[in-house]
Order: sequence, then structure tokens, then C-alpha cells
Amino acid sequence: MTEMTPWLVLAGLGAFHGVNPAMGWLFAVALGLNRNSRRVVWLSLFPIAAGHAVSIAAVLAVVVALGLVLEPHSLNLAAGTVLLGWAAYYALYGHRHRVRVGMRTGMVGLGAWSFLMATGHGAGLMLVPVVIPLCLTASPASELFTANALPVSLAAVAVHMGTMLAVTAVIAIAVYEWVGVALLRRGWINLDLIWIAALAATGLVLVS
Repeated sequence: MTEMTPWLVLAGLGAFHGVNPAMGWLFAVALGLNRNSRRVVWLSLFPIAAGHAVSIAAVLAVVVALGLVLEPHSLNLAAGTVLLGWAAYYALYGHRHRVRVGMRTGMVGLGAWSFLMATGHGAGLMLVPVVIPLCLTASPASELFTANALPVSLAAVAVHMGTMLAVTAVIAIAVYEWVGVALLRRGWINLDLIWIAALAATGLVLVS
């Protein structure tokens, strides 16, 4: 069960991002309604997923590079500091720097929007504390981020993205076909506040 915990956390983070309307499903529904096409809803999911995947993969690539020169403790400290800083920035300024993309955007533009949104939310940063222990359990600390880091990182991206895409697809189709966007007007949990708290809590654990 302990060995499965990091992978369950990766899947849980993917599900959380899938539920969050700011990470893509609301845009997919809006495009589908704007063009009166269920097919557009389905097609929109792929650039949304691709942009998100590129964002978190870029963050993990930076961590792999840092792992070549930093000891695990220093890497945890650096990751925790960045998480705390990102949580503070997002709490203060995140709502002011929303990425605006029109309903006429193409699939490339949608992918770019998804990349920027995931990066702005710090989506990849939350995967770092999970991926580092996975690398450490399969190789000595001195060999961290050499032979083991790449396959672990790719697997982490795959698990996270697979869960996010599945949840995003279910919600987007359900809202488009049956529920309707009035759901958001009736009330929706402020997922941004939960995300900021999660970033800050994870950062505190890493630096403590």
C-alpha cells in the first residue's frame, strides 16, 4: 500500500485538475456550445491535455537537471521554497493574470492556453514532492536522477495526465449534454483557495 501511495497521489492531483473548470473542461464546453458541436468538445480535450502535459513535463525536466547537482535534502528545500513562493504569488496576483483566449481560437491556441494555465497554477510543482521519493526508492541517493529519473518522471506524467483527461472528459460531456453551465451560477467550490492551501502546505512539509 505504501508503494502505491505516490501513484495514488499523482492520480488524485490529476483528478483535482480535471474537476477544476479553470483547467479546461469549462473551455471545452464553451467551445462546443459556441459552435454547437459535441465533436468540438471531444476534440478540445486533446490540446487541453497536451498543454497541461508539456507544462508539468517541463517542470520535471528542470528537477531532473537540478538533481544532477543537488543532494536530495537541498532539492527538497529548493522545491519547498518555490512552492511557498508560488502559493503566495498566486494568492496575491493569480486572479489578475488570467490568460484570455477567445472562442474563435484553434486547437493550437487552446493547447497554448492550457500550457499557460497549468504553468500559472503551478501544476507541475505539486508533482515534484511525489516524484523525488519515487526516484530515491529505486536508486541510491548518489545516483538520483540518472538512470531512474527519466522513466519515473514519464510514468508520473502518464498517470497524472491519464486521470486528468478521464475526469475532464466525463465532466465536459456531462455538462454539455445534460447539466449545463448554469451549475456554476448556482454555486461552485472555490478550488483555487484549496489549491493555494495545498501548495503552501506541501511547501511547508518540504522545508521543515
